[in-house]
Amino acid sequence: MADENRQGFGESTAPFERRDATAQKELREVQASLAKAHFSQLLDEVERGQGFVIMRHGRPVAHLIPDPEDRQRRTTEAIANIKRLAKERAAEFGPVTVEEIISSIHEGHKY
Repeated sequence: MADENRQGFGESTAPFERRDATAQKELREVQASLAKAHFSQLLDEVERGQGFVIMRHGRPVAHLIPDPEDRQRRTTEAIANIKRLAKERAAEFGPVTVEEIISSIHEGHKY
């Protein structure tokens, strides 16, 4: 999110505390009133892969989780784009050597 310091949207704020650290994908809790007031921002977070448990009076009433099909589609598109860029780079500059890879890893290091 653009402003991580907004009330209710930081990692350390009470309305978004982690529900279960042993869960496969950790869900953050949010009070229903806060979810209502900031629904579009919650959807932005869900789009990025974060899940939420909507709480009312201390009880979970709903789960807001990412759509697995959309996530798979976006992942597939990203991989295809990476492969396309790699082919374009190889066609323009040729194959990458081990020395170039090592050099790029250490580029900017101060020893």
